[in-house]
Amino acid sequence: MRILKKLLVRIILLIVAAGILCGSVVAVLGYLMYRDALKEQSLEDKVAEVQADPSYTPLADLPEIYLDAVVAVEDHRFEQHCGIDIIAIARAAWNNIKSWSLREGGSTITQQLAKNLYFTQERSFIRKAAEVFMAFRLEQTYSKDEILELYVNSIYFGDGYYCVRDASAGYFGKEPADMTDDEATLLAGIPNAPSVYSLTANPDLAAQRQQYVLQQMVKYGYLGEEEAAAILQN
Repeated sequence: MRILKKLLVRIILLIVAAGILCGSVVAVLGYLMYRDALKEQSLEDKVAEVQADPSYTPLADLPEIYLDAVVAVEDHRFEQHCGIDIIAIARAAWNNIKSWSLREGGSTITQQLAKNLYFTQERSFIRKAAEVFMAFRLEQTYSKDEILELYVNSIYFGDGYYCVRDASAGYFGKEPADMTDDEATLLAGIPNAPSVYSLTANPDLAAQRQQYVLQQMVKYGYLGEEEAAAILQN
């Protein structure tokens, strides 16, 4: 029995050591990818490139309910974390282990911005590590408002729309500031899966996603239940 216990302890220690070694390798390779991305184009230049787009829209010109919807559905701890959400990452890691996949990433708004600015949509641990390093850099360099503003001006909404202004004009024929509460909360749900929730391709699925957005807004205190119900009825 003692021999068996010693054997189990050794196996567990080997697994832990292997995990630490693999994690260290991924972290190093991710850092190198992050460093190479910045060598190719500095963060300041990349941000200036996004801001120079004629469709770039400041936060002041966006409906508050749209911004609240984005934070509620994408990253409700956005104001509290330093670029990564440990709770979300742990939950995603557990779900990925159970499913033997990389379906969930636990990405924050800052991480998604890092990916949109520099990296591909490839699902890999190395790319994820590089994204984390870039997220830390973004948080050190820019305010939360600046990060959120860059995010909504660089995400994909389907149908060839790569920022909130183009999506609002394309889907609703109006400037973002003129969106109704219904349109704003509908638009906030699309970037999670643009090809699935595109308003032209799958309006019913987009409406289902909007319901989830509103549920999250109620859950995190951005809306009351009656307010959310009223939006759906309009």
